[in-house]
Order: sequence, then structure tokens, then C-alpha cells
Amino acid sequence: MRLRGRKGIRENLEAQAGFVILDPRSHKGKWHALFGNDRPIYVELGMGKGQFISQMSFRYPDINFIGIDMYDELIRRASEKARLAWSERDVETPPNLRLALANVEFLEDVFAEGEIERIFLNFSDPWPKARHARRRLTHPRFLEKYRRLLNRNGEIHLKTDSQTLFEFSLNAFADFGLQMTNISLNLHREGPNEQHVMTEYETKFHGQGVNIHRCEAIVGEDALKRYQEHRLDAYRMQDKPQEPQQ
Repeated sequence: MRLRGRKGIRENLEAQAGFVILDPRSHKGKWHALFGNDRPIYVELGMGKGQFISQMSFRYPDINFIGIDMYDELIRRASEKARLAWSERDVETPPNLRLALANVEFLEDVFAEGEIERIFLNFSDPWPKARHARRRLTHPRFLEKYRRLLNRNGEIHLKTDSQTLFEFSLNAFADFGLQMTNISLNLHREGPNEQHVMTEYETKFHGQGVNIHRCEAIVGEDALKRYQEHRLDAYRMQDKPQEPQQ
């Protein structure tokens, strides 16, 4: 992927120090200090132009968000979208959002163990050829990274238009022993699902009638316990035989 950025893009990013993080490794283990609070940290890996992470930070101000991408130009575009989103509240710089220039391959150099609570994988490159499977962001070698970096409430949320990547991911999650939930083969079957913030790709593909696949993988021990206590209770209630009517 090659992006033609504006002239002076690096200077633009450097002028946004504190909001745009060009050396995220220096914050490993100290992200909460950067945000100035101990709220949960949600991370989008490969945020693209930033529509999703910008709107999420605006919709959920009590959560800390970090958008990660490896391209300067996408960081710049995301910074513009984020500032535009928050301008509705007359806020110049989103207080609960940081944009970091980083390669997912070296994610363990950016975050300490248990430092983040949720990972979003939105329309990641599907790498459709079998010989490139190791590059898929749901390959077990990445899942091992995520498991170390996610805390006891940790979850992975996946959205994709690629049936190949979705099937691969479901199998990878299962082989890794992760509980899956909220699986959908067509997230917007009845029209745009207002519960979910859409990415640029998602908006485009939905308009073309492409099915959007989604699922959540539960990683953290506490998150799994809550799932078992609350989600499975609903099934137990449904399975309970009804008492005969008098």
C-alpha cells in the first residue's frame, strides 16, 4: 500500500505532539499516565482514515482509545477526522484519544502485559493466499501477542467483509481456546445497525450490498466469567421445561 501524503506531513504530525504519538514505544507501560486516568484502553489496529476510532472516542468519552497505523498519511487524516468529530462539543483535541504510528508486528514493544482491554480488528487485510496466512491479524502468532497484552477483561472485536478471513479467524479463535460470541454473518441485514460505529470501508461495502461479518472473542478471565454468568443463563432459562398449566 502506497499513500501520497501532503508535503510537510511529518512536520504536521510533529506539531500535534501529545495527541499524535510518533514514538509509542516510549509509552509502553505508561499509557494510563499519558491519558491522566486509569480508565480502560481500547485499541484499533490498522485504523485507516480514522472514522471508527474518532466516532468511538466521541460516543464513549469515559473510555481511552488508541488508533494505530503504520502510515504517516493515515495518521494525519485520522487526526483531522477526530478533531472534526469533537468540534461538535467545541473541543479542539479529543481528550480520550491518541493516534500512534506503529507496526502491529511489534505491538509488544508498544504495550505492556495487561495494559489494554479491547482490541478492534476492522477490515484488516485478508491476505487471501494461503501462503500469506501468517500475515493475517487473527493468525495464532498475533493471538498470542493479544493474549499477553489484554487484561482480565480483554476482548477482541472483529469486523470484515472477507468470508475467507472470517472463516479463518473463527477457526483460529476456536483452536486458541477462545470463547466466541455475538457472531454475525450479515451485521447490517436489516439496515445500518445503529449500535455499531461504521468504518469507511464498512459504509462503502454496506452501500454495495456486501455482507459484513462480525464476532467477538473473549480473552480475559473476568470477561469470560461474566459471559458464563450472564449470557449462558439466558440459554438455561430457555431450556428449562415449562410447568404444566392448571
